[in-house]
Amino acid sequence: MKKYTYQAKTFEEAKNQAMEALMEQEENLYIKEIESSNKLFNKKSVIEVIKKDDVVESIKEQIKDIITCMGLTTNMEIKKRDECLNITLYTNNNAVLIGKNAKTLTALNTIIKQSLYKDLGENYKFILDIGEYKQKREWNIEKMAKQIAREVAKTKVEAKLDPMNSYERRIVHNILGQNKKVYTESVGEEPNRCVVIKPKEEILND
Repeated sequence: MKKYTYQAKTFEEAKNQAMEALMEQEENLYIKEIESSNKLFNKKSVIEVIKKDDVVESIKEQIKDIITCMGLTTNMEIKKRDECLNITLYTNNNAVLIGKNAKTLTALNTIIKQSLYKDLGENYKFILDIGEYKQKREWNIEKMAKQIAREVAKTKVEAKLDPMNSYERRIVHNILGQNKKVYTESVGEEPNRCVVIKPKEEILND
C-alpha cells in the first residue's frame, strides 16, 4: 500500500501539505502522526498519509494474489454502502474458497483485516463474500431464528442453536432483538459458543 510522508512544525501544517500535494480532501485520506516534537527550537510533526482509494486497490491486490496462489481465477464485484466496502468474489471453485463451515472464507477475511490494521492503525469496515454465500447464509439463519422463536414462544421451552461464529450469532441477536415474546443469549466458549432463544416469561419468574 502506497504511503506518503510529510513534515512540518505542526500537525495541521503537515496535514495541509498532504492535502495540497495529493489534491485530496481530508475525508479521503487516512492520516497518522508518526513523530512529533514540541521543543522550543525543534517543533516538528511527521505524518504518514494513505489515500482511501489506494486502500481499496490494496485489498483487491491482496485477494487476487491469495486466490492466484490457490490456483483459482476470480471476478470481483465491489460496492460501497454506508461507509462499508462490500466485496463479492465469483470464482471457478467457490466451494474451495469458502471451505468447510466457511473456515477458508473466515481465514481470508482475517488475513486482510489484520493487514489493513497494520497499515492503517484502525479497523477498516468491509464485508467479504464468496458467490453470495454470506447473503444466502444470513437469509437462512434469519428464517431459522424466526421459526424457532415462534416455537419457543408457543411452548415456553428454550432452544439452543448449533454453534455459530460471532457474525452469525449477531444476526440472530439482531433479528430477534425487538421480539416481544423471546430474547436471546450467547453461551459457551469458542469455537462452540452458541445462541439460546428463551421465552420472555422466564424473566418475570426469576
